Amino acid sequence: MSLLARERRPLDPAGELLGVRSLPKVSLHDHLEGALREQTILELGAELGLELPAGDPEDLAAWFLHRADAGSLVAYLESFWMTDAVMQTVPGLHRVAREYVLDLAADGVVYGEVRWAPEAKQRNELTLDEVVEAVQAGIEDGMAGATAGGRPIEVRQLLCAMRNGRRAREIAELALRHRDRGVVGFDIAGPETGYPAGAHRDAFDLLAHELFPVTVHAGEADGPASIAGALVDGRALRLGHGVRIAEDLGPRDELGPVARWVRDRRVALETSPTSNLHTGAVAAWGDTMADHPFERLRRLGFTVTVNTDNRLMSQTTLSHDLARLTQAFGYGLDEHERFQLDAARAAFVDHDVRTRILERIRDGFAAARTRRRLSAYIPGLRG
Repeated sequence: MSLLARERRPLDPAGELLGVRSLPKVSLHDHLEGALREQTILELGAELGLELPAGDPEDLAAWFLHRADAGSLVAYLESFWMTDAVMQTVPGLHRVAREYVLDLAADGVVYGEVRWAPEAKQRNELTLDEVVEAVQAGIEDGMAGATAGGRPIEVRQLLCAMRNGRRAREIAELALRHRDRGVVGFDIAGPETGYPAGAHRDAFDLLAHELFPVTVHAGEADGPASIAGALVDGRALRLGHGVRIAEDLGPRDELGPVARWVRDRRVALETSPTSNLHTGAVAAWGDTMADHPFERLRRLGFTVTVNTDNRLMSQTTLSHDLARLTQAFGYGLDEHERFQLDAARAAFVDHDVRTRILERIRDGFAAARTRRRLSAYIPGLRG
């Protein structure tokens, strides 16, 4: 059996809407700890003697989804104890990273940036460098397997420091040590309210001095003030989620100062529509996908990208999230292509890699348009 034949089972047929799964995609906001296969957790958990809340993949998936759909970020994060627990060894980290890449490739992703927290993977006394190297080895094996399976993909690492911790400077230094070995950016993650970006100013100062890219979780569990902190103190080039920038819009779509800065400087919003509903990030506007401010932000000219955040917890894929947006807002190929081109332009990679990704996106969408035209004349041909 090929590596890709063992991919995660499809989560929802909505990913086939408009042939979304076959379209080339870019993933910018996806946590490694939130993307494990259920079967992998069961197998690694059994090896470690962990007491798990379910004994088969379907029941475990339902357990995660039930806890994810809690309406708050703090509650959403509570289930991460389980995935962190099985990511404490070199073999475990390698396996999780390898499968992560294969699952992305199976979903049509051509470029991905995977973020994760090395500081939470040291219970077995692995060094920070050892855990990063284990993940990188898994990523490289996954890319090789995906290429062999006919779905070439490029994946890079973003290292996260915990915003409610005190190791941001240490993780920033770690990222810099691995900047030419697979790590392309830095992030702070975890509870947002009460833990401003400015608390980690020394880490951000170091990264700015070294000209190293930064994205910051902001505008998910807190509002425009948190986003401003990410921009000013963190020098963020992208915003993790960022959807609460809509709180800085007036009733007639007037832009406040933070919103204007973000839009006019094309600071990419790493929105994660399904996750945003689960964490209550968009509760001020409603609780359905049609209530998400994504379309309003797109219409006003913000650089919106589509992501999954945590595929396991939210039981989603990038194709599924894109399909849900399509169902809510009626998007076609032109809008989907724009989302992917904008994501590629916001990626933390060098010019040559970005150019290669942009070409794959344009070629893929051109082929999709050709299939659509042919399907009008050839009965039974899928779009």
